[in-house]
Amino acid sequence: MPSKKYNLKITFKLTLILFVVAVWFVPSSTVIGQGPSQSKGKSVKNTKLTLDKLLKRIEGRYAGPGFSATFEQQSTISAMEITDSASGKLYVKRPGKMRWEYVLPETQIIISDSSDLWIYRPDDNQVLVGKAPSFFANGKGATFLSDITNVRKTFMVTLEPLDKHGNPVLKLIPRKKSAEVTEVYITISKHADTIDQILTKNGYGDETRIQINKYQFNQKLAEKLFVFEIPDGADVLQLDQQ
Repeated sequence: MPSKKYNLKITFKLTLILFVVAVWFVPSSTVIGQGPSQSKGKSVKNTKLTLDKLLKRIEGRYAGPGFSATFEQQSTISAMEITDSASGKLYVKRPGKMRWEYVLPETQIIISDSSDLWIYRPDDNQVLVGKAPSFFANGKGATFLSDITNVRKTFMVTLEPLDKHGNPVLKLIPRKKSAEVTEVYITISKHADTIDQILTKNGYGDETRIQINKYQFNQKLAEKLFVFEIPDGADVLQLDQQ
């Protein structure tokens, strides 16, 4: 069956993959790292924590071969005043391999082997295919989780004020400017050095928030988790990569 062009921006279901960034949210009253003007936390200047020390800590935490976790996501399209929520399980294998298994509100699987991207919606018997680098550039899809060292390479990073629980918050600005991702805020657990929450904003006023829980680190995940075989009879759509 010939592939068809599919415009990512006109279908709200696909905001679930633009997280954006899982991603994966909590109510706005509890959101961490929305920006300096909205934070009521203590200033990082009052601690001995430095940006380099914090980055080294999380780089060490994610240095293993892979991990799994659960996630909650909330995506908002500003122009349409629509907010949607989703949740599921995440598998990550270094470097660059990710698998997002959405359970709610409907089943959907997003797989990347770092080169190719598949989005499978079994209820519609539909598969969207594309190239991972095109869609995950500049931190889209929280892809830095699959190789945390890319945070330094891809973003200009600064420390925000601590959140109200004393957790560090990092502000990430893509080195390569794009309307798709203008800024990312990540909240680090002060107890476990894990990335517990991600807030991604774009130039259209949209936001994706991801909360990540129940980490299991140092997992040797099977390669088959990050490869997708298109089912017989499935409708195959080509993601618009322009």
